[in-house]
Amino acid sequence: MKSNLIKIGNSKGIRITSSIIIECEFNNEVEIKVIDKKVIIEAIKEPRSNWKTSFEKMHRNKEDILIAENGNAFDKDWEW
Repeated sequence: MKSNLIKIGNSKGIRITSSIIIECEFNNEVEIKVIDKKVIIEAIKEPRSNWKTSFEKMHRNKEDILIAENGNAFDKDWEW
């Protein structure tokens, strides 16, 4: 897709179609990078946004057991 640069104050910008905004899951903010003379625009992901789904999957698969036991190897050098 080709797009023309448009004047925005002292800067220039491009219009992004709503279909691209929806497909890329853009919200109010985006991350913009320049790599090898290419402009990369990425949706900002919320930290830990998929943790709930991951934990539910672990629970269904019975993978949510406690791995650390009382008196684990890290405790031997500590005085409690």
